Amino acid sequence: MALEITPFLLAAQSPDANIRTQAEASLRQFQEQNLPLFLLSLSVELANNVKPLESRKLAGIVLKNSLDAKDSVRKEHLVQQWMAIEKSIKSQIKDSLLRTLGSSASEARHTSAQVIAKVASIEIPRKQWPELIGSLLNNMTQQDSPAALKQGTLETLGYVCEVISHQDLVQDEVNSVLTAVVQGMNLAEHSHEVRLAATKALYNALDFAQTNFDNEMERNYIMKVVCETAISKEAEIRQAVFECLVSIASTYYEVLEPYMQTLFQLTSNAVKGDEESVALQAIEFWSSICDEEIELQEYRTVEGGDSGSAHSRFIEKALPYLVPLLLDTMLKQEDQDQDDSIWNISMAGGTCLGLVARTVGDSIVKLVMPFVEGNILKPDWHCREAATYAFGSILEGPSVETLGPLVTNGLGFLLNAMRDKNNNVKDTPAWTLSRIFEFLHCPASGFSVISLEKLERIVTVLLESINDAPNVAEKVCGAIYYLAQGYEDAGTNSSHLTQHIPRIISELLKTAERTDGSDFKLRTSAYETLNEVVRSSNVVETSLIILELLKSILHKLGQTLELQIVSSDDREKQGDLQASLCAVIQVIIQKLSSTDETKPSILQAADPIMFLFLRVFACRSSTVHEEAMLAIGALAHASGPEFEKYMPELYKYLEMGLQNFEEYEVCAITVGVIGDICRALEDKVLPYCDGIMNHLVCNLQSAELNRSVKPPIFSCFGDIALAIGEQFSKYIEPTVAMMRSAAEVCAQMDNSDEELMDYGNQLKRSIFEAYSGILQGFKDSKPELMLPHAGHLFQFIELVFREKYRDESVTKAAVAVMGDLADALGPNTKILFKDKAFCVQFLGECLQSEDEHLKETANWSHVMIARVVS
Repeated sequence: MALEITPFLLAAQSPDANIRTQAEASLRQFQEQNLPLFLLSLSVELANNVKPLESRKLAGIVLKNSLDAKDSVRKEHLVQQWMAIEKSIKSQIKDSLLRTLGSSASEARHTSAQVIAKVASIEIPRKQWPELIGSLLNNMTQQDSPAALKQGTLETLGYVCEVISHQDLVQDEVNSVLTAVVQGMNLAEHSHEVRLAATKALYNALDFAQTNFDNEMERNYIMKVVCETAISKEAEIRQAVFECLVSIASTYYEVLEPYMQTLFQLTSNAVKGDEESVALQAIEFWSSICDEEIELQEYRTVEGGDSGSAHSRFIEKALPYLVPLLLDTMLKQEDQDQDDSIWNISMAGGTCLGLVARTVGDSIVKLVMPFVEGNILKPDWHCREAATYAFGSILEGPSVETLGPLVTNGLGFLLNAMRDKNNNVKDTPAWTLSRIFEFLHCPASGFSVISLEKLERIVTVLLESINDAPNVAEKVCGAIYYLAQGYEDAGTNSSHLTQHIPRIISELLKTAERTDGSDFKLRTSAYETLNEVVRSSNVVETSLIILELLKSILHKLGQTLELQIVSSDDREKQGDLQASLCAVIQVIIQKLSSTDETKPSILQAADPIMFLFLRVFACRSSTVHEEAMLAIGALAHASGPEFEKYMPELYKYLEMGLQNFEEYEVCAITVGVIGDICRALEDKVLPYCDGIMNHLVCNLQSAELNRSVKPPIFSCFGDIALAIGEQFSKYIEPTVAMMRSAAEVCAQMDNSDEELMDYGNQLKRSIFEAYSGILQGFKDSKPELMLPHAGHLFQFIELVFREKYRDESVTKAAVAVMGDLADALGPNTKILFKDKAFCVQFLGECLQSEDEHLKETANWSHVMIARVVS
C-alpha cells in the first residue's frame, strides 16, 4: 500500500532552505528504509490526477533517478536494486506508470514515458515485461483512445526504441510498432501533438526497421508518409520529419534511389524558404548522404574492392543543383558579434559544401569558383565573407594539381583580406589560410604552395593579425599551427621557418596572456600552436630559442602557484593554465631529448622542472595532474636511470594517481607513466614495486574503476617484469591469474557491439604485451616459471587467430608473443609448437602481409620458433 508523500515532495521544493533540507532528508530516509514502498508511492503520486502538478513532476524525476545514472557503477547498482524488488510491487509500479500515459497533464505523461523506458531498458533485454509493447499498441488501436493517451503512448514507444536493441523485439512486434507510429503521423486522423510524438517516435524506431525497408511495398509506404509529413503546416513536425530523413539517409542509403528526386525537391524547398530549424535538417540530409558516399569511397580505396553496398553517386548526380543551393545559404550570415560557435544556415551550408568537395573532388571547383570570383570584391561584406568561406570549404577533396594554381594566385588576396575593415569578414581568410596550410603545404612530400619568398609576408601578416579581435586571433593561431606542422620532418626545408620562430613564439606567448577572449579558448589555441611550433622546428638550429622558452614557461608555472585562490572558479582557471604550461614543458622535453646534441640541456634543467611539477601536484587539480604526469613520463624517458633521485618524493603522487577512480583518465595516464619510469630505471624501480603491484592488482579487481584503465594495467605488468627480471617471480601467480581471467572475458565478448569490440581489442593486445614483457624478463634467469602457463597462452593465441574480424594491432602482439615464447622458453616449447598447426598458418598469413612492421615481427618469430623446433 503506497504512502502519502505529497507534503514531503512539495516541501522539498520550498524556497525556505530549512524546510527543503528537512523534506529531502525525510524522503532520503524513506528511500533507504523501504525502497520498494518508496518507488510505489512515487508512481502512485505521479499517476494521481488530483495531486498538485509540482509534487507529481518531482515524484517522476526522483523515480527516474532511482532507476538510472550516468555513472556506470551507480547505474548497475540501481539496476540490481530494481531487479531485487518483489514482482507484485514492480507490477503495481508499472501499472501506475502506464495509467499516467492518459493523464491530462502533459508533464506527467512525458515523465511517465521516460520512466517506462528506463524500466524497459532493464527488463526487456532480460525477457521480462513481455506485455509492455502489447499494452502500448492497445492504447493506439482502441477506438475511443483519447488524444492525450495516444500522444503519451507514442512518446513512450519512441523512448523505449531508443533504449533497447532491435534484437530485443521479435519482427511481429517491430511491424506493429512501426504501423502504430506511421499511422500516428496521419494528418487526417490525429492532432498536432499526436503527429509530433509519432514523428519523433519514428526517428527512434528506424533502427528496428531493416526488414521493413528491405521490403519494397513497406518501404514505399513508410517513405510516402514521411514525404507527406515533410510538408505539414507545423514547423515542429517538419523539423522532426527531416531529422528522420537524416537518419534514413545514413541507415538506408542503398535503397533511396527511387525517392531521391522527391527528397531533393523537399530539401531544396526547405533550404530556400523554411524556418531555419527545418532548413538546417534539410542541409544535414545532404551532409549525411556525403558521409555515406565518402565512407563507400574510402572503403573501396583501402580494401581495393566492393564494400557490399551500392554507390549510387547521388551527390555527383545532384551536383549542378545542390552546389548553387548551398552557395546561396552561405550568403545568409548573421552578424555574430564574433561568436562563431552559433550553428546557423550559413555555417551548415559551408560544412555541407566541404563534404561535397570531399565526395566529388575536382568536379566541384568549376561550380564554386565563379561564385568566389563574382562575390570576392563586392562592397557588401556578406558577399566577401561568403566567397572566402566557399573557397576555404573546397580545399579538401580536389587534387593538388587542380587547387595549386588557384591557391597560388589567391594567396596574396587572402593575406590582404586579413585587413578587411569588417570584423565579420576577417576571421574567414584566417580560417581559409589554415586550410591551405593543412592540405596544400607539405614540404616533406615535395609539395607546398608556400615559396621561401612568400613565407616572410605570410608570417608578417599572421603575426600582425594575431593582435586582432579574439575570434580572428584564434583562427590565426590555427593558421600558424598548420604552417608550422608542414615543416615537421621536412629535412632541410624545416630551416625555412627557423628565422621566424623567435617572433612567432613571442607573439603566441603574448596572445596566451590576453584576457579579452571568452572561455579561455584563445589561450588554449595559443598554447597548442606553441606546442606545434616547437615540435616542428629544426631542433639543432632552435635549441637555444627553445631553452629560453622553457625558462619562460617554468617562470609562468611558478607564478600560477602564487595565485590567490578564493573560489572554485579561481581553482579551475589555475588548473587550466597549469595544464597548458605543463603540456608545453612536455613537448620541450621531448624535442630537446630527441638528439644527442641537445639532450644535455634538458637534463641540466631536470631538477627545477621536477621541483615545480611536485609543487603543482600539491594543487590536486585533475587536468593539471594529467598534463604534469605526461610531462614526467617524458622526463623519465629522457633522464634514464638518473630519474631515480626523484622517486622518493614522486611516489606518493603516483599512488594518488593510481587511486583516482573518479577521474579515471588520470589513473590511466599514471599507469602509462609507471611504464615509462620502469623503462627508464630498470631494476632501480624495485623498491617501489610491491606498492605499485598492490595498487595495480586492486585496480583490476575493482568494479568501480572505469574499464578503459584495465588494458594499460596489463601492459604495465609487462613493463615492470621487463624492468626487474627474476624479481617479478613473487608477483607471477596473481598476475597470470588476472591475465587468464581477462582472456576468458575476451572469449565471451559480444563483438556485435562496436564499443565493446574496441575494448576487447585493447584488452587482448595488452594481455599479449604483458606475457611478452614477463617472458623476456625471465628469459635469462627463471624462464621455467612460465612453462606451466604456456599451454593457456597458446589457447589464447589460437582463439585470436580464429577470430573472423581480427584487429591488426592484436595480430602483431599475438605473433610477437609466439616469438617470445620460443625465445624465452627455448626447447621446452618444442612439443607445444609441433602440436599447434595453427602457428604455421598464423605466421604464413602474417608473412604475406603488406604491413612491413607485422612482416618483420612475424619473420623474427618464425626464426625463433624454427630454432626451437629444429
